[in-house]
Amino acid sequence: MNDFRSGFVAVIGKPNVGKSTLINALLGQKIAAVSPRPQTTRRRQLGILTRPEAQVAFVDTPGLHKPRHKLGEYFNQEAEAALEGVNVILFLVDANAEPGDEDRQIASLLKKLRNAPDLVLALNKIDLLTIPALAMRRAAYQALVPDAAAYAISAARGDGREELLRALIDRLPVRPPDFPEDQVTDLYEREIVADLIREAALVYLREEVPHALAVRMDEFAERGETGAFIAATLFVEHNSQKGIVIGEGGGMLKKIGAAARKEIEAMSGRKVFLQLRVKVAKDWRDDEAALRRFGYKIKIRRKK
Repeated sequence: MNDFRSGFVAVIGKPNVGKSTLINALLGQKIAAVSPRPQTTRRRQLGILTRPEAQVAFVDTPGLHKPRHKLGEYFNQEAEAALEGVNVILFLVDANAEPGDEDRQIASLLKKLRNAPDLVLALNKIDLLTIPALAMRRAAYQALVPDAAAYAISAARGDGREELLRALIDRLPVRPPDFPEDQVTDLYEREIVADLIREAALVYLREEVPHALAVRMDEFAERGETGAFIAATLFVEHNSQKGIVIGEGGGMLKKIGAAARKEIEAMSGRKVFLQLRVKVAKDWRDDEAALRRFGYKIKIRRKK
């Protein structure tokens, strides 16, 4: 254990670049919600990988973007706060797209950091483009962060993942682990379940609904050998959205519940009875009191 390495790696990037997909893949199990929708991740979360030679605590963050409401401001605050006190920053980008305003915003933020940790650039989704195109994208993204070591990966398919992980471990300090070797996240099971329910809703719902959705856990009870009983409320901002989430004859809510139950059972290893209902909390994304009720704890900056 004299050369054991341990530390924190903040994973930052714009929405939908694959941050949670990468962390889940490296851990070999699902601890973070993923979906085709941007801004699936809504809070900082640790994904803890322990190997014989190292322990890496990945800090999964919401995607940095231009906010349109107080919830968006919260996302950015969570992402920026995650950069404090870490050993390495992993800047994850979408190699299948040209650098955009959000990528440039992140690069500018990284340049302003005091006592900045080591910076690693990872170009994700390389399975979607040709080798010549990848070379062009690598040069374009490298220009944003010229001092960063760059790696090309496919978080979903596996290309380059082990090489990237090795590079991250090599940049961690030699010191004992911070967490027990069997711990994989800092979230409680009910928090993960809430995210898995929201993930299922993101997969099925139309474009205007997903980001207006919040999940509140109402009951989480063990029922011995029969498994667990879970009750949750899905909150939307308007009555029209409530109808969409419920669907004709309750069909949409049943689909969301079935998909969520499957993921929860796979995560927990036991049978689950899941009960969902839908309520309206008007314009909750711009309501500071509602944000606090739904667990978004960082103080909202008020405009002067």
